[in-house]
Amino acid sequence: MRAVRFHEHGGPDVLTVDDVDEPDPGYGQVVVEVGAIGVNPVDTYFREGAYPVPGLPFVPGSDLAGTVVSVGEGVERFTLGDRVFGTGLGNGMSGTYAEQVASPAGLLAHLPEDVELADAAALALVGTTAWQALVEHGEVKPADTVLVHGGSGGVGHVAVQLAATMGAHVVTTASPDSHDALTALGAEAAFDYDHPNLERAISEEYAPDVVLDTHMDRYLQLNANVAADGARIVGVGNDTAEGGFDDIGVTKGKELRYQFMSMFNTRETDAVLSRLGDLLLRDDVSPVVHETYELAEAGEAQRAVLHDSFLGKLVLVP
Repeated sequence: MRAVRFHEHGGPDVLTVDDVDEPDPGYGQVVVEVGAIGVNPVDTYFREGAYPVPGLPFVPGSDLAGTVVSVGEGVERFTLGDRVFGTGLGNGMSGTYAEQVASPAGLLAHLPEDVELADAAALALVGTTAWQALVEHGEVKPADTVLVHGGSGGVGHVAVQLAATMGAHVVTTASPDSHDALTALGAEAAFDYDHPNLERAISEEYAPDVVLDTHMDRYLQLNANVAADGARIVGVGNDTAEGGFDDIGVTKGKELRYQFMSMFNTRETDAVLSRLGDLLLRDDVSPVVHETYELAEAGEAQRAVLHDSFLGKLVLVP
């Protein structure tokens, strides 16, 4: 079978399509014939060497959707022919940029028949991240105001939809060319993140109860200043190059709660994915697939996911 691997750390050009043996399922694993693979910024961090890998050559990728073709011992939830989707691979284990993948059963969920594989693969990681941020850590309640930074990104555009379907008032930051699309996805207001006084623009109308910051600490002070008393501020992503606290006292005065998180720490990933699958089936959350690529174009997809401006997700199709 074919798999995308890197034999050394470096730029997108180190990714090669190699012929490798088909995997056998270990205990508690199933082998999935892959129909679609989500492309995420985190995939590039492993390739670049910012995050460790267990050895080289290595197959990157966290997300997949496809069909079960082999079942290992100890697996009871899945049988041959089941449609599944999953996330959380590629971190300490071989990833998903391949025609077949051996996955722990606990990182997979059944996929409803009427859901496209590309949509499921596009949703898996970003949907799980948004779920953990808003449900687990943010504890969003109906009528809460939720601020999502980077609403056009993979996590952001799903978080906007998830918060809206939870009954929250959703506001977001994004480039102006994405504002109409984000309001169509459920945002009540969208602010240009290059607004000369973004803090004032937000705080004149909104006091968020929950903030999802997809750029980690870029908006630490702004978040504190605009947040409601007792707000929950959740940080994801890998961008810590800008921002910081000029006045940390406001965080104490408002008794704000900060949570920095990683999707890879999700407990019961399969249960979260099952709920996301139901939301997909009902069209309550629908990822936007911006573009699809072949396996041989994985390097271009990884370049685009970091450097191109677009709304939604990129997907590989073996």
